[in-house]
Amino acid sequence: MNNLEQLIEQATADFTAATGIARLEEVKAAYLGKEGSLTALLKSLGKLPPEERKTAGAAINVAKAQVESALALRREALKNAQLEAQLAAEALDVTLPGRGPSRGSIHPVMRTLDRIEQLFRSIGFAVADGPEIETDWHNFTALNTPENHPARSMHDTFYLLDAAGKLREDVLLRTHTSPVQIRTMLAHAEKYRHLDSLPEIRVICPGRVYRVDSDATHSPMFHQVEGLWVGANVSFADLKGVVADFLRRFFESDDLKVRFRPSFFPFTEPSAEIDVAFMHGPMEGRWLEIAGCGMVHPNVLRCGGIDPEKYTGFAFGFGPDRLTMLRYGINDLRLFFDGDLRFLSQFQ
Repeated sequence: MNNLEQLIEQATADFTAATGIARLEEVKAAYLGKEGSLTALLKSLGKLPPEERKTAGAAINVAKAQVESALALRREALKNAQLEAQLAAEALDVTLPGRGPSRGSIHPVMRTLDRIEQLFRSIGFAVADGPEIETDWHNFTALNTPENHPARSMHDTFYLLDAAGKLREDVLLRTHTSPVQIRTMLAHAEKYRHLDSLPEIRVICPGRVYRVDSDATHSPMFHQVEGLWVGANVSFADLKGVVADFLRRFFESDDLKVRFRPSFFPFTEPSAEIDVAFMHGPMEGRWLEIAGCGMVHPNVLRCGGIDPEKYTGFAFGFGPDRLTMLRYGINDLRLFFDGDLRFLSQFQ
């Protein structure tokens, strides 16, 4: 019996000395585990005479219950201490001001589109819109794009499926906003067909466009703003004046350099790439391609219901995503699509 009392006292002392749950479980095994002291005593009962077995077994069971009780008390104490430490570490200062609802903000690309629209409206351009799902005729054929042009390949363009799941080569996601120019010219020609001369067309066509292109500098969905001015005496000089004025106002830089490099596009003739060079900041002295432009091809005017013998026009196309990156100093296109609030909150 004395041995049992000593065992209980020792077990209680060892439990008290355990400073963590893991250590407590190790100490428990020394007394109540398969090879523990109390377990060994219970196994030894079979060696005792029958008249002593009952008394010894009852005493060992009482000792085991006391050891288990001491273990439970220590386990509960450790859990309470752990909880108190956690609560202390996560304590809240109820005197601090509360957090109000977070403020939303306009996406930087939408800010750029709004700014572009405001600047062109100020010089008499209207804003035209059109469907993002287009026909092959509006997206390619009416824009003087040859049948074998690489842009018409499935490697470059998203073609749609019909109800039976079969690929349709005449319906696609528009690859530029130029189809809006065709639709605008057709509607304009129809509206004023009773007149001897057509009023001028001055529109910009902002919107989303889609191409099979995805890497560090390209996205399968991006934005585009195209412009169109058609009239009786519209010239390349008008094009240069409008574009140069817009860029200087957009970047708020009167000394911004703008140049037009000869190029080729199926829908304009002559065609040009538009480059800019900043005179200050990290881009100082560097020429950067920023847009494409040209005089509207006669075939495109005919498809739009406009007589190319009487009217001329120019068209241009900007990438608002690139303009946004330049205006705000953003160096990674993917930031526009990640939805990272740390980035977007800068534009509140």
